[in-house]
Amino acid sequence: MTCEDITLADSPEPQTTEGCQDCLAEGRHDWVHLRLCESCGHVGCCDSSPARHATAHFKDTSHPVIKSFQPGENWKWCFVHETLG
Repeated sequence: MTCEDITLADSPEPQTTEGCQDCLAEGRHDWVHLRLCESCGHVGCCDSSPARHATAHFKDTSHPVIKSFQPGENWKWCFVHETLG
């Protein structure tokens, strides 16, 4: 079952297409996979990446839903309800 946060997610334009914007700001290029915040378009690295910026963004902003920003992947994750959609 998909949670309401995933159902209502906005799908904004990404703030960058170059990679994890926080890693890039830190001069890093060691992300594994990218995630897109469905509230604001922030692009962060996944929890398999050393810096885990997508989760850090959720903790800082409470924006509940991310989606995969990897070519060929089409899924969303709600941090609040721990639900995949």
